Amino acid sequence: MEVQYGDACLSLQQVYEWSRKFLNGVSSVTDSPRPGQAHPVVIPEAIAATEAIVKENRRVTVHEIAAHLIMSHGSAHHIVHDVLQFYKVCATPADCRIERTTC
Repeated sequence: MEVQYGDACLSLQQVYEWSRKFLNGVSSVTDSPRPGQAHPVVIPEAIAATEAIVKENRRVTVHEIAAHLIMSHGSAHHIVHDVLQFYKVCATPADCRIERTTC
């Protein structure tokens, strides 16, 4: 098999481990949930609620969305930018203001 697949071939130890798992009744090759993994927050209800909030007030911040829906900032950012593809949720000129100091 190494001649055919090269470096992509499983090692003998890995073949034995997979054989043992399948003999013990494991029929799935995907990872099973483990304790400590975060529960998924990106569910259709959260996506719909986020979209409603943004459509109601387009100047809402990702932080405000996260606080309103009780989710992390990263999850809210993922829903807004990656799922809904809203890129300018809160882009007001006041946010980009530069204060000048006088000498």
